[in-house]
Amino acid sequence: MKCPSCGFLESKVIDSRSAEDDCAIRRRRECLECGQRFTTYERLGERPIIVIKSDGSSEAFDRDKLMRGLLIACAKRSITPDEMDALITDIESQIRSGASGEVRSRDLGEMVLKRLAHMDDVAYIRFASVYKDFQSVEEFSSALEDIK
Repeated sequence: MKCPSCGFLESKVIDSRSAEDDCAIRRRRECLECGQRFTTYERLGERPIIVIKSDGSSEAFDRDKLMRGLLIACAKRSITPDEMDALITDIESQIRSGASGEVRSRDLGEMVLKRLAHMDDVAYIRFASVYKDFQSVEEFSSALEDIK
């Protein structure tokens, strides 16, 4: 594993533990060159999830892209990064349990919103405002009514 600090290719594993509901292994590593410690995750090599965008194009599901959106929506809220990670893992599991391994971007957004509605109203509205591209106060009001 390449060290993110110095680029050296050899490291030793300091600690390993289960992560993401036993779907991954989290490893703490130490670079044998500079001593920098870093974390890696090992996941089962599964077929990629394909996201079908509204214009008909497709792209591979990007867990980090979804996490960035959640971090923005959940900023200064009581939702922890571990809870956001669990939300993403739950969505991935739901998609993988389907026959095709594909999901429309619209459906993916709705999956996130459904889960956020049960976690935090403000995070829900923040995510919805970007996901649904709110253009007016009426759209915000309508979304607020949906979660009441």
